[in-house]
Amino acid sequence: MTRQRTQALRRVERFSRLMDSAIRIPGTRFSVGLDGLLGLVPVVGDMTGLLLSGYILVEAQRAGASRRARAHIVKNILLDAVVGSVPVLGDAFDFVYKANLRNARILREELGDPPGREAAAETDH
Repeated sequence: MTRQRTQALRRVERFSRLMDSAIRIPGTRFSVGLDGLLGLVPVVGDMTGLLLSGYILVEAQRAGASRRARAHIVKNILLDAVVGSVPVLGDAFDFVYKANLRNARILREELGDPPGREAAAETDH
């Protein structure tokens, strides 16, 4: 993997952790991030989360990800935005689905990152 791709992947991984799992809930194995918290604010929070999640798509494009990988990333972003906009159900979905972490994994697999790095990345925060 080129240095540019490695750096893009690192940025996406940091961003996805911030958005989906930055805050560990004490006494549990569950974590939440900025996306779930933003989703609690009707309309504006969901739209903000949607726009922020588009960052991963931009990084995927810059890193040379395939059209198929980018389409999968878009699908996850849209699913998160549509279901996330449903009152109450959408808030629970935002906390569980973690679209940004899914998209980081798609990009990691697309760029050919070595197996096992995902587990290491999850414990780095």
